[in-house]
Amino acid sequence: MDSAYGPWGIVAGGSDGVGVAFAHGMAARGINVVLVARRVPVLEAAADEIRARHGVEVRTVGLDLSAAGALAELEQLTSDLEVGLLVYNAGADTRSAAFLDKDLDTHLELVHRNCTAVLEAAYRFGPPMVARGRGAVVLVTSGAAWAGGATLATYGASKAFDLILAESLWAEWRSSGVDVLGLVLGRTDTPSHRRMREADGESYGGELADPGEVAEEALAHLADGPTWIHGSENPTGGSPFGALSRRDAVLAMSRGASANKEASAKR
Repeated sequence: MDSAYGPWGIVAGGSDGVGVAFAHGMAARGINVVLVARRVPVLEAAADEIRARHGVEVRTVGLDLSAAGALAELEQLTSDLEVGLLVYNAGADTRSAAFLDKDLDTHLELVHRNCTAVLEAAYRFGPPMVARGRGAVVLVTSGAAWAGGATLATYGASKAFDLILAESLWAEWRSSGVDVLGLVLGRTDTPSHRRMREADGESYGGELADPGEVAEEALAHLADGPTWIHGSENPTGGSPFGALSRRDAVLAMSRGASANKEASAKR
């Protein structure tokens, strides 16, 4: 994979969960890794494990990707590297709540981390890949992107942005030798997902995807973009809502949130 894409990869949101699983998968394939996240001690622990297990170089960059100037700083800190694979995995919603139950700054922070920063990352790290004629970009999005839903207003809208951005970049860069994949995830067994569910007092009904399996599947299908839906019988297909009207899709998406609220209220 390092010969196909390049010697270094960046994982934004690489401290745990799907991000660190991507880092392990890349390292196992011979790619050196830059891990980017806010929590430096967690990053360093992950880096030590990757070095010990895979024998590759690992850099850690402690950055809040929702902060102004974060992507410019990341570009500067990695300017000496040939980055051939970018995985943008940051942007989990840490609290499921109605739109007006969150303050405006929380919404704007999520939009910046999930939209503006993703666009900027692609704009800063994509051009060298296009110029070299090789590289890959993975934008991790969510099933919340398929339709609007109660308690998903900002998160779902931001993930829809990521999905359309990935598909559009795939269309533009595919002839340049750069693979782009919009990776659509359902509920996945990550620390951030568990923290959110615990904070909201919700149960863990249903199966959660394994982060390692998610990363391995995506890395095996980097060239099969623009969209890969993890866990789907038709992973390159369209919306699981199929022929439903937009109204019915929104109502279906919202029913899950209502059921969780009712279950929480009974406990």
